[in-house]
Amino acid sequence: MGAALASDAIVAVVGAGAMGSGIAQVAAQAGHPVRLFDTRIGAAERAKDAIGQTLSGLAARGKLEAAAASAAAARITPVHALGDCVSAGLVVEAVVEDLDTKRSLLRELEVIVPQSTILASNTSSLSITALAAGMKAPGRIVGMHFFNPVPLMQLVEVVSGLATDPAVAAAVHATAAAWGKAPVHATSTPGFIVNRCARPFYGEALRLLAERAADVATIDAVMREAGGFRMGPFELMDLIGNDVNFSVTWNVWEACFRDPRYAPSVLQQERVAAGYLGRKSGRGFHDYGPDAARPAASSEAPQPAPSRIVLHGDAGVAPPLVERIAAAGVAIDRQAARAGFPDGCMAVGDAWLALSDGRTATARAAATGIPDLVLFDLALDYASCTRLAVAAADGCGPAAFAAAVGALQAAGIAVSRFDDVAGLAVLRTVAMLGNEAADAVTMGIASAADVDVAMRKGVNYPRGPLAWADAVGVGRIREVIAHLQAHYGEDRYRISPLIARRDARAAALAPAAAAAIVEAREGIAR
Repeated sequence: MGAALASDAIVAVVGAGAMGSGIAQVAAQAGHPVRLFDTRIGAAERAKDAIGQTLSGLAARGKLEAAAASAAAARITPVHALGDCVSAGLVVEAVVEDLDTKRSLLRELEVIVPQSTILASNTSSLSITALAAGMKAPGRIVGMHFFNPVPLMQLVEVVSGLATDPAVAAAVHATAAAWGKAPVHATSTPGFIVNRCARPFYGEALRLLAERAADVATIDAVMREAGGFRMGPFELMDLIGNDVNFSVTWNVWEACFRDPRYAPSVLQQERVAAGYLGRKSGRGFHDYGPDAARPAASSEAPQPAPSRIVLHGDAGVAPPLVERIAAAGVAIDRQAARAGFPDGCMAVGDAWLALSDGRTATARAAATGIPDLVLFDLALDYASCTRLAVAAADGCGPAAFAAAVGALQAAGIAVSRFDDVAGLAVLRTVAMLGNEAADAVTMGIASAADVDVAMRKGVNYPRGPLAWADAVGVGRIREVIAHLQAHYGEDRYRISPLIARRDARAAALAPAAAAAIVEAREGIAR
């Protein structure tokens, strides 16, 4: 069963809702005869008609040959009994997300189809091990988790339970690839890859909002314009539905024995209780009413550009930011690194401007003896970002803060001031995403390559979390999480063993750099 399903093999899809219809369309476009079944009278016929209209629309827009569209639609046959799936080589169930319902269906199917037929579940969160328990041939039960909308989203999580035959998983993986998808292997654990590794994207944003670091529109804008995410976390929660997103978070939290890393937010729970479910209800974290104006992100008023800044050190991951400031006509005076700022910092008048390291600006100002300290956030690409979040130490004077803002604005960057919160927005989120992804690898949920593919293809992240952690530096990621843990005192911010190992390995390969970091940290502690 290691090879892909033959293109002329019958694929049966049980459930003609949005997901089932999408799976049927993709299988038919790949050349398979498709049997589409639903217990609701007329649902399979309506789904076939809708798929036909979709394919005709693609042909009309020149995205599909008319003959190919017609042929794909013709391959889909609505059926009215599970027994009509008897000749299928693969059955994909896409019924309601309920363990008993799916398990009952699979047990009914196993006495209808031959033993060579693969039985796949499109579950997004239920245990494949639990679904297969008690089956006569549990080895042929596998997860085949598509993402909505199925024809457009590339990712398929191929999920193996404890009893899943590796050859079955390999066959489903090869079949998904033959269908033009990007399949990844995952083990049956809560949330699989995407729904588990994505939790920090929502969780850290909700915590920032709970701490009143910034408003919803500003956090969303920073995550888009600095972090490079296609949507901000609150926009995405509203699109998914706060009820659905909250339920997934709750289920992962419960399934992981209430691990604080996945703890749900009271802020989201309140919105669900109020019926503020997002776009589908007209209101969520944002207002989607017909007369609602899109809220603007908070931006600092324009400040004069400095004539000169002093760059101490090499600016860490932010040299493009310095280059943008210099391109605006600001003179750059380069000097040796300053104690307490191993990643470099910029002196702008009385202000000191530096990349956050996970501490609050006030805590870092106290450690370095610099009261007029302003920290800026991480960006996906400092050469092109259009907004940055900043936080000022409590002792920072208005004139010093204005000077720091003016330096960033000179680079053409909008500046959003956050309350002095640990790690700001993009940095803490990227650190926690990388940390969670590293744990997924450590626990054998998926390979590092598959985790990164899953997060890029499944939720459209601009970079895989592990690749992003490598780009930022695993030492920096570890330091940020350690500072978050020290600030909050919570196990939520524990460091993944993989991050710790890679940081140690990097230190072993670069002892001089490691010694400099240790020296700088000791200086901070003093």
